Amino acid sequence: MTERRVFEKQSFAGWGDMDFNSHMRNTAFLDKSADVRMMFFAEHGFPTAEFMRRSLGPVILKDELEYFKEVRLLEPLRNEFWKPEGTLAARVNSYAGWLDLSARRLVLPPDPLLDALRSLPQTDDFQRLPSRPKTDQPGGVSR
Repeated sequence: MTERRVFEKQSFAGWGDMDFNSHMRNTAFLDKSADVRMMFFAEHGFPTAEFMRRSLGPVILKDELEYFKEVRLLEPLRNEFWKPEGTLAARVNSYAGWLDLSARRLVLPPDPLLDALRSLPQTDDFQRLPSRPKTDQPGGVSR
C-alpha cells in the first residue's frame, strides 16, 4: 500500500490578494487552493498538458470556505491555510468531479489520477460522496 503523505506548498498573501479591510479576500483563498491543487496534479503525472491530451479537466461543483483567523499582507500560508505559528486561518472544502471536455459530462478519473488522489491522507471528517445517476442532463455522470 502507498504511504499517504500531506501535500504542502508554501504561499504568501500578496498585494492583489487583499480586500478593502487589508485582509486576504475570500476569492484569493479559492485561487490559491486551485493553484496548489494543480501543482499536486502536475507533480503526480498530470500537468495541464496531460489533462489536455486526455481531454479531461477538473470541475468544481461547490466550494465552501470557513474563516478562523484573518490573514494580512505578506503572511506566509500553508495548504489548509495555517499561519506560521500554527493557527488555522481558513479551510476550503471543494467538491469536484472530472469533466470529459469533448462529451461535456462528468466521468470517472483515470486510474493514475485516482492513485495520486488516494495517496493523500484522509481527514477525520472524510466522506465518500455517492455517484450521481447517469442522466441526459448536463453534469450527469457517464460511466
